[in-house]
Amino acid sequence: MRFGLYGINVGPCADPKVAARVARAAEQAGFDSVWTGEHVVLPDPQVPPSPAPPELAMLDPVAALAFVAAHTEDVRLATGIIILPQRNPLVLAKSLASLDVLSGGRLIFGLGAGYLHQEFAALGVPFDDRGPRTDDYLDAILAIWTQKRPRHAGAFSAFEGVQANPRPTSRPHPPIVVGGQSPPAYRRALARGNGWYGFALDPDAVRRCLDGLAEAARRVERPAELGELEISITPPPGPLDRDSVARYADLGVHRLIPFPLHRSGVAVEGEVRAIGDKLVR
Repeated sequence: MRFGLYGINVGPCADPKVAARVARAAEQAGFDSVWTGEHVVLPDPQVPPSPAPPELAMLDPVAALAFVAAHTEDVRLATGIIILPQRNPLVLAKSLASLDVLSGGRLIFGLGAGYLHQEFAALGVPFDDRGPRTDDYLDAILAIWTQKRPRHAGAFSAFEGVQANPRPTSRPHPPIVVGGQSPPAYRRALARGNGWYGFALDPDAVRRCLDGLAEAARRVERPAELGELEISITPPPGPLDRDSVARYADLGVHRLIPFPLHRSGVAVEGEVRAIGDKLVR
């Protein structure tokens, strides 16, 4: 089992000094990755399905990970996830490629289609076509990253006769992790992703999602070059012990990404070191 750390841009870690300390602590404790979340805006007041109060501080994922990259050496830098249909694909491709280059090839590109309709409305992005828009934008990003003469003609984005350098350091491109607990997300992960990511899932919920992935696999041909689908999970809030880790491992989970919910950076850092001592090393 590998371990990541969720929330390197959220709450206490929105303070740059705290983020740097926590990221270094995670790297020293043997975590393989640090993960960001994303909401460009949150409803005020908080109403369903918003996951957090509007006062929650949340740095832009790429900016936060670039900062963390300068304070670490080897830990992977993961967007968990970027809400892809809310972004211009070429602008995002440039930002992510820049992060991958600056960090020496440490980016993991986690993406999802999103679910917070109030956020889409505030950004002026249609909510109902977010699934096909996500697929189109991912195609556009991969084209500009990997094609000798990039060209893309999709329903929502199109270009040719352009270049965007430098390309990502990672070859053929940074690993792609697809988040989401819906049949389209499962199909997207199997057809396009190096991994699938589930947030705040206990082992029973993970089992149901893996059943969903298995059902999708009967309908989707997975490209051989993608290899095995890597499963990453953020457990629900609460302490982890060896027994709970073993339950996830028995299901086939490859990486656990705990989210320490603390008000202070000192407490987050302390939990990171405790997890490292008890479970990682």
